[in-house]
Amino acid sequence: MDVARRNNVTVTGNPQGPAVVLAHGFGCDQNMWRLTVPALAENYRIVLFDYVGSGRSDASAFSAERYSSLDGYARDVVEVCEALDLRDAVFVGHSVSAMIGVLAASAAPGRIGALVMVAPSPRYIDDDAYRGGFSAEDIDELLQSLEANYLGWSAAMAPVIMGNADRPELGDELKNSFCATDPDMARVFARTTFLSDSRDDLKGVSVPTLILECTQDVIAPREVGAFVHRAIPGSTLVTLDATGHCPHLSAPEATNEAITTFLAGLR
Repeated sequence: MDVARRNNVTVTGNPQGPAVVLAHGFGCDQNMWRLTVPALAENYRIVLFDYVGSGRSDASAFSAERYSSLDGYARDVVEVCEALDLRDAVFVGHSVSAMIGVLAASAAPGRIGALVMVAPSPRYIDDDAYRGGFSAEDIDELLQSLEANYLGWSAAMAPVIMGNADRPELGDELKNSFCATDPDMARVFARTTFLSDSRDDLKGVSVPTLILECTQDVIAPREVGAFVHRAIPGSTLVTLDATGHCPHLSAPEATNEAITTFLAGLR
């Protein structure tokens, strides 16, 4: 299996620097990190990739069975790390990728030595005292809408997810990214994402962890950031001066500063 081709792996930055793996969220691809790469390129070896079914990955490698759980995506991460023989890499995961990173770090502890979680959510559905931001009915309706008309769902939801209504070009970019994803593969990833519950996995995180949240985020409200922070011993929580669910696009300076400050502290 050619993992580099399967996941459209790109390696850039300083080949002698510590490895930083940048992982995109649902409906996105590695291009979403283009405003972060320049901030890291001088000092770090940067690894970018697309999950199977996203971006320019090898769609023939897609398996609904494998990718019906976050473990399947975590296997992608581990196999990319193994193919490049990464050791103690910093895994930067946006949205659902933050939880995929938790699973990958557990599966291959020597490969991932620190985590950066950008707008993470271990569970999207409210549960007793836990607030994920959505009722079960909300998520059921969201998935039904997505499965019935993926392009229509993308056009309606992308601006909501992105936030920053005064900058419609950001919502348009996310919409275009969603629409470029194969609808059948997107349906699988959506169900895997929005029905996941990774709360118990957080307790096992033993590597340095940075959690980045936004002041307003309809996908991952601040109660979620506080929950993740409490669940991971010794983690650092930073509230960015940013709104929406994609601060690496809407507020790259603040996001990059938080990431580079955390990375510098690992040396």
